[in-house]
This record gives sequence, C-alpha cells and structure tokens, in this order.
Amino acid sequence: MVEPFHMAMEAGVLQVNCQILANREAGLAVVIDPGGDADRILKELNRLGVRLTHIINTHGHFDHLGGVSDLKERTGCAFWIHPGDAPLVSAARQHAKAWGLPFGSPPTIDRELADDEVLEVSGMELQVIHTPGHTPGGVCLRWGNRMAVGDTLFQGSIGRTDLPGGNHAQLIHSIKNKLLPLGDDVVCHPGHGPDTTLGDERRHNPFLNSMWSFS
Repeated sequence: MVEPFHMAMEAGVLQVNCQILANREAGLAVVIDPGGDADRILKELNRLGVRLTHIINTHGHFDHLGGVSDLKERTGCAFWIHPGDAPLVSAARQHAKAWGLPFGSPPTIDRELADDEVLEVSGMELQVIHTPGHTPGGVCLRWGNRMAVGDTLFQGSIGRTDLPGGNHAQLIHSIKNKLLPLGDDVVCHPGHGPDTTLGDERRHNPFLNSMWSFS
C-alpha cells in the first residue's frame, strides 16, 4: 500500500471540501465527498494523471452528494457509503428542493461501509470510523496521520444536529470516544472550512469543553 497524494478543493454551491486521494504510481484515485463541480474534479484528476475508481462519502447529505452521479456516469467508478445514511441518499432530491436547490437522480450505492474496517482501494488504505450524531451513518476516513471528518468536526465547532437523524449527545460521544483517542497530532480535513488537528479541538473547541459536552 502506498501513502496517498492528498489535495482538497471546494465543490458545489455549498462549498463542500472534496478530498482527492491519488496513487500516482498506479494512476488511480479516490474522491471523498464530491459536492458538485464534476467537471472541475475530473479536470484535476486528469492534471494529476489518475483515473477515478471510487467515491467514498463521509455522510449522505445532499450537499456532499452533488457530484456523485455525474462522476459515476462519466468514469464508471463505485460509490460507497455507510448503510445508516442510505435513506438520506435516496431522499437527496427532496432535501435539496427544501433548500431551493436543484438535484438530479440520487446515486446508486455500490457497497456499504462498516465501522473499523480497513478499505484497500486503488493501492491505498483507508480506515472507516463510524461517528454517528450529525447523521446516523456518518463516518470519518483515516489514512496515515490524516482523516476526512466530514461534518462530524470542524475547526472550533461540530456538525449541526438539528436535521433529521441528528443527535447532539451521540455526536459528542462519537468525537470524544472515537476520534480524540486517536492522538493530538492527527490532521482533520472537515467537510467545510479550514483544516484542524484533534489536539487543537480537544484543547480549544467550545463544544467539547462546555456544559453541553456530555458523553
């Protein structure tokens, strides 16, 4: 297994941080959370000289799904997500409409993720960490000392829990019991906003150090 080349780009109208992991030796790539802008994502993959084999989503909210169907159709890649968020994928068009945004056909799920499994994709390894709370099937995806945390954790904040399937206590429990024990130096790539580390969030995140921080 090789250490992935990593880059991120904002994608879609809600500016989702799409993560690109590339095995440049093999010419293969995995994309995490393509929120839209399939043309831009494909252009970047072409620039890197890699072919997309898998899309893996941290969760099933429509803003993180916007580019999935287009990328699947144009590349033949597979789409993987935790089964807890399959209902969100199916309802993505309705949820986008409620925000006044268009959405095409929901993507077909090719494989379901399981907690703590290690995925071997395109010559790279990704650990799946189930972190429910923002959504029932939310996961974080770790490679080496880096991790795509989706909307589970942000710099100085956490994912919202007032949407269907959200649960504040469950989210805090996921962060404190599944993520923070991984170590302070783990770099986190959130679904929106700037990168952070688990150490910075453990020390400074008000949601993890307040009266609302119960596990």
